[in-house]
Amino acid sequence: MLKRVHFPSSPLPYLLVAPQIIITVIFFLWPASQAVYQSFLIEDAFGLSTEFVWFENFQVLLQDPLYLDAFGRTIFFSVSVAVLSMGSALILAAFADRIVRGATAYRTLLIWPYAIAPVLAGALWVFMFNPTVGIFPFVLDMVGYEWNHYLNGSQAMLLVVVAAAWKQIAYNFLFYLAAMQSIPRSVIEAAAIDGAGPVRRFFDVIFPLISPTTFFLLVINAVYAFFDTFGIIHAVTQGGPANSTTILVYKVFNDGFVGLDLGGSAAQSVILMVLVIAMTVVQFRYVERKVEY
Repeated sequence: MLKRVHFPSSPLPYLLVAPQIIITVIFFLWPASQAVYQSFLIEDAFGLSTEFVWFENFQVLLQDPLYLDAFGRTIFFSVSVAVLSMGSALILAAFADRIVRGATAYRTLLIWPYAIAPVLAGALWVFMFNPTVGIFPFVLDMVGYEWNHYLNGSQAMLLVVVAAAWKQIAYNFLFYLAAMQSIPRSVIEAAAIDGAGPVRRFFDVIFPLISPTTFFLLVINAVYAFFDTFGIIHAVTQGGPANSTTILVYKVFNDGFVGLDLGGSAAQSVILMVLVIAMTVVQFRYVERKVEY
């Protein structure tokens, strides 16, 4: 005769998850629902009168060339930041994994940039590339290249991409290094015995084994580039010159808090939220199939 084990019910599990549920509701679900509601409204600058207009805000956005340009600019910016930050972190992690002496100090130095706030990271790059007092424009001017990201849109986009990627390299480095150190050394030694050189071992053995980490970081870096780079762009270029670095998240701020178009700004935030969710779903459904666990 089978005996069933019955555990007494306890409120402790609910109490343990309650803080996380409360934080999620207050700081994510409630603001998201308010953004969805406001996206169907046209409000005056002071919020004294509102008019329910259904999808008119979305129709205006999809017909706005400035918004469509910001959409394409965001895709380019996100791909560039993800590729540059993940590629650099992968190379640094591969070198750090081989260091024997001073490994702890070397890895600590590589992690430090992640502790810097995005606004401070942007301020550092502004000082280094300031056309008047920056060290890099001075060096570039010596070789005959004029740098002024306040006037050149391509230079401004390059600067914010490099600054955003630099800020994220430390985060990616941590995960890549942990993934590489979790690989059994016997596997790498077996490949070396078979005659595989360092480069061949990396691409044929190490990189496929850390593909789950690469997939995870791909999702994280995409979300980072869409949302968390606002502080860097605001500190470095403020979306200029001539909107050349205005991505979707910055346009939400600019239209909502500067232009006081509350309904249009809410509609932009809803589109941005749906875009990130859809991109994450696509990555999990299709990209994850190529990941080797």
